[in-house]
Amino acid sequence: MKQNTESLEIKGREELQIGFVGNPNCGKTTLFNAYTGARLKVANWPGVTVEKKEGAFKYHSHKFKLVDLPGIYSLTSYTMEEKLTRQYILDNQVDVIIDIADASNLERNLYLTLQLIELGKPVVLALNMMDIVEERGMEIDLHRLPEMLGIPVIPVSARKKTGLDILMHAVAHHKSKEKDINLEHHHGNQKKVKSLHTHDHHNDFTVVYSDLIEDKIDEISSILMKQYPNMKNLRWYAIKYLEKDPEIMRLYPVDLLGIVDRSYETDIINQKYDFIEEIIEEVVVNKNKKVESTDKIDRILTHKYFGMPIFLAIMAAVFFLTFTIGDSLKGVFEVLFNLISNVVLNFLTDVGTNKALTSLIVDGIIAGVGGILTFLPNIFILFLALAFLEDSGYMSRVAYVMNGLMGKIGLSGRAFIPMLLGFGCTVPAVMASRTLENVNDRRRTIMITPFMSCSAKIPIYVLFSSMFFGKYATVVAFSMYVVGLILGITIAYIMNKASQDKGNNKEINTLLIELPEYKAPNGRSIIIYVWEKVKDYLTKAGTTIFLASVIIWAILNFGPHGMVSNPSDSYGAMFGRILVPILKPAGMGLWQVAVALISGLAAKEVVVSSFGVLFGIANANSREGMNSLTQILSPLGFGPLNAYALMIFSLLYTPCAAATGVIARELKSVKWTTFTIVFQLVIAWLAAVLVYQIGSLFL
Repeated sequence: MKQNTESLEIKGREELQIGFVGNPNCGKTTLFNAYTGARLKVANWPGVTVEKKEGAFKYHSHKFKLVDLPGIYSLTSYTMEEKLTRQYILDNQVDVIIDIADASNLERNLYLTLQLIELGKPVVLALNMMDIVEERGMEIDLHRLPEMLGIPVIPVSARKKTGLDILMHAVAHHKSKEKDINLEHHHGNQKKVKSLHTHDHHNDFTVVYSDLIEDKIDEISSILMKQYPNMKNLRWYAIKYLEKDPEIMRLYPVDLLGIVDRSYETDIINQKYDFIEEIIEEVVVNKNKKVESTDKIDRILTHKYFGMPIFLAIMAAVFFLTFTIGDSLKGVFEVLFNLISNVVLNFLTDVGTNKALTSLIVDGIIAGVGGILTFLPNIFILFLALAFLEDSGYMSRVAYVMNGLMGKIGLSGRAFIPMLLGFGCTVPAVMASRTLENVNDRRRTIMITPFMSCSAKIPIYVLFSSMFFGKYATVVAFSMYVVGLILGITIAYIMNKASQDKGNNKEINTLLIELPEYKAPNGRSIIIYVWEKVKDYLTKAGTTIFLASVIIWAILNFGPHGMVSNPSDSYGAMFGRILVPILKPAGMGLWQVAVALISGLAAKEVVVSSFGVLFGIANANSREGMNSLTQILSPLGFGPLNAYALMIFSLLYTPCAAATGVIARELKSVKWTTFTIVFQLVIAWLAAVLVYQIGSLFL
């Protein structure tokens, strides 16, 4: 597609304001990027942490300003994203709405489409992922669908960049029209939908409700017209009053006694879905075969009793592959970094480099960064497995499976999504808590999400489980994931009970989540996903871990009297000894352990590299390095029980600096951020103490 990207700061209102709206995972952002390229303006909405993107380009004589609105499932104004999207459209900041729908999951996407049409703005439906529709052997009647919706329907493929010109052509010609296509519903049961009104709603509106609701809409519209003469789209506001939308009722108070006797939201939702079923039956061909296959699989994977054990078994298999295959590949990296370390050491020695500088480069930087990079195979295998599960459609089912359990602890299954993301990285996991509309739910979720085992903790598990637990290393490492999950759920349950005791009872949020059809994972999507995760890991190794390695080397090689030959005389030892009395009941009464844990506040991976630097082992992750480290620790009284307590503490204590920063940004409160950090430290210490003290009674 030929396009001429221009500055975002186009003056005046001659350009068209285009709002990109769609469900999560519908390809909205991919399509948005196809138009705007790299010329993006990214910022948060004023006063909130939800991100928005803006871009601009010129198509023929038209200037377009595109706004990528948050991914939503509806406009019911429950979540922050729904409120922002709805308000942005209602404030007349959008000239045309491009509704991006996943054509392969049309039934799920059309609910939002019908709500957007009711807003009274010009809407163009972009059917994305048409290539997937073809791959599945499905067909969509692109003549009948616009007849039933009353809006232009354009097939596109954001991934292949097809249909982009036609879509913008439709937008340019549809900008001043709410509908430009005659509605032809052709309901199968005419008696069921026959209108008793003097005018025919079916010629005027895409969605027509029962006569009871239509009568009430007409009555409310008449009242609103008198009380708010400047109000546009009276029908949409009337529907919101019938749904008892709290925001609309607050902004536009009106006496509707005798008309709105209850909330008609459920009735309106059900009747919308009745119409959607009618649309799907008429326009989608060859869909049943795929749906039947998905339903058969779901009967097993989302079973009431077997769903959760299956999930745990799948995750156990993922971590078995992570450790077995990852460890076999790790040896290659160990040999490589040993070679690099020896070559650099010999070179620096030959050229007569200062001893301190040589130590910094070899013992600090190469040992620290290189030690972390040896775990790259483990990280790669983990994210590869998670990418397969996510792209196949299984990961969405996990929140559904956990919904019952989460409901018992006072949260919806939606709260499990951040916890699930926490297995990858705490930063996006904490950000995912935005989908929870209740502030107390959000706080509780943010507090327990860091208890999930993110990928940064894998090096800690691999090192200490391999050193002290031999053939049971994989089981011990996997237990960290189970412990974190159980502890997080238990703490959420206790906090919910405490909240109820204080009289803070509230309605539990209903889970609304996408359950897409199962499909064979897309190779390109998996490659992109894994590469992004690996790139983040490498970036962290080259920045945060690099800096942390230098700092650790500095505090271990310098003391009050300058550079020291014995680390026990260093600043690091001084800091560590202050914490020894606190950590000793948890079996971590060595100053080196204290310093390593402090370094982990920068990035959890640094705990491992710090052990190598602290105990003077060039590559603590190699088999020889592990044996040497074990021989040093054993005489100091540090054995398997101490190692397990250390792993528990590393699992639960304050997350890395990046995650802590995101927590502060999401909570928007110094008090709650401080409380969360202290809370996680206390829980980690208590858990480690319990493990060590109880274990000491039996070992």
